[in-house]
Amino acid sequence: MPSRNCNGLIRRDFLKLGLTAAGGGLGFTDLLRARAMAASAPQASKARPVNCILLWLDGGPSHYETFDPKPDAPSEIRGTLGTIPTSVPGVRFCESIPHLAKAADKFTVLRSVTHKDPNHGGGNHYMMTGAPTPVPVGCGAFVTFHPSFGSVVSHSRGVQNGLPAYMTLPSITRSGGPNFLGADHAPFVVGGDPSDKGFRVRDVVLPSEITEARGLSRRELRHSLDRMRRFNDAMAEDPAMSFDTFYGQAVDLIASKPAQEAFDISREDDATRDLYGRNEVGQRLLLARRLVEVGVPFVTVAYNGWDHHAKLFDKFKGEFVNKFDQGLAGLISDLDRRGLLENTLVVALGEFGRTPKINKDGGRDHWPGAMSIVFAGPGVPRGGVIGATDPKGYYASDSIHSPEDFACTLYQKLGIDPHQILNTGSGRPVQLVNGGRAIRGLMA
Repeated sequence: MPSRNCNGLIRRDFLKLGLTAAGGGLGFTDLLRARAMAASAPQASKARPVNCILLWLDGGPSHYETFDPKPDAPSEIRGTLGTIPTSVPGVRFCESIPHLAKAADKFTVLRSVTHKDPNHGGGNHYMMTGAPTPVPVGCGAFVTFHPSFGSVVSHSRGVQNGLPAYMTLPSITRSGGPNFLGADHAPFVVGGDPSDKGFRVRDVVLPSEITEARGLSRRELRHSLDRMRRFNDAMAEDPAMSFDTFYGQAVDLIASKPAQEAFDISREDDATRDLYGRNEVGQRLLLARRLVEVGVPFVTVAYNGWDHHAKLFDKFKGEFVNKFDQGLAGLISDLDRRGLLENTLVVALGEFGRTPKINKDGGRDHWPGAMSIVFAGPGVPRGGVIGATDPKGYYASDSIHSPEDFACTLYQKLGIDPHQILNTGSGRPVQLVNGGRAIRGLMA
């Protein structure tokens, strides 16, 4: 299910999901069937072969306790955690992320993104689509929720052979759906925990009681029956009587050795699995690497639970943040050593930052005035820090950027025109990103 935080799960969240089910995306066969409507339609120009892994930190991670600590601020602002040096001279992170501190020479931190929506739903929509939540929120004729980045990539790349163009692990995020682009660009959801010994991906494996040989034999039998002469030629052309193309493509996926190998995380050696961390977050990021490695253009990995209104410092000293720290550092380092960082964009963010002052419950509340985003990959400087917040971390104060700037940067990295005009189902034109500009420091 979409994440629950202090706002709960409300009706508006279901609108933001677009045409996908609230509990996840579509099954693979259903996804292929929906995409048939797009197969014959003119497609946008093919993007250059850059893929993306987006790590979504739902709830809004604290910039103070990660990438933008303020050790010289008063105690009620700086908190109880100290800072540590990174592999980049002069750059310090919070002590809670030592793995990322060691890998800092491989990525850039953008410390100066800001917006004005302090709500989870609105902030999620803004940062996952590049468009603010429509006002008034509702189902009126002129209210349009934007498609997610992954759905736009699916729309731009066209119908893919083999694996879907947009996948998400382990569940769809609040604003991760296609909205007016339609269900043919919904994400294929890979649920479950890849760190489990018996991990299997639904819809792309045969039932345990059916062997691969038996499954292929059944497929051949259905092929043979479909080729038999019907009562007349007209009936032979009846789509209802012919072999289901979409079922066939799903079976092709089941029978595809490269696809099955991509999902089979047990093929990784122990050292690589240990690099990411033997937990659900680290192993999902490892699976994401395997998916982009075989050509999936866009993979979202959702890590929920960053809405720390209470006991924030206990969380940041423990396993919760360590999973993020080790997993993301492992992903970036692994992509780099394999030469995949040259064509794989890695982005990590949430919907906003946290308040400067620590509240009475030892937590921080919602704060869209400042947030940090991690970038790594093609054209992204290594060991960089872009922008800054004021000495107490209240607001972005240098190289200030909006969610629209972030969206323009991501789309241009992926070879997509961020200012193109798309059309809703009713034919109404909608600009993909209204304004904004690519962030110069990330476009080297």
